Amino acid sequence: MPKSTLDSLFAYKAWADAELFATLAQLTSRHGEELHTCIRTLNHIHVVDRIFRAHLAGEPRPFDATNTKATPALEQLRSDVAATDDWYVRYVAGLAPGQRAEVIDFTFTDGDAGRMSREEMLLHVITHGGYHRGNVGQVLKSISVAPPRDLYTKFLHQSEPARRAS
Repeated sequence: MPKSTLDSLFAYKAWADAELFATLAQLTSRHGEELHTCIRTLNHIHVVDRIFRAHLAGEPRPFDATNTKATPALEQLRSDVAATDDWYVRYVAGLAPGQRAEVIDFTFTDGDAGRMSREEMLLHVITHGGYHRGNVGQVLKSISVAPPRDLYTKFLHQSEPARRAS
């Protein structure tokens, strides 16, 4: 059975996150301030991913803000992000087509009411992460470090080489 676009997008997100963490692990101590900025941004993505995971699973929200006060260590965040990415890959794979349209009421961290379908929430997680990975890429460029090529097309052709055949 072919994968759905959501399956593919969450596999791509996991791949892009892993690529970015691998690049950040190569930074040296002379890039401490920039690395801190990158980690804070990636932590924000992770916190929002976990908040929406809770909404999707009908669980209490694990955070009361969209970032934490303390900044995690890069390796801890890398591990936490990988586990959350894995959760999303499995979650999306297990969704029945009708579940995607189900609407969920929830509360944003600022107290405002929210209402989105599961599919809208999942697409928010994808687009939000891509936006902020781009922010991290800009920080890397500012210190002359080439960010990974965070492209869906690259992921598709790398993960499915037969797509290159005519």
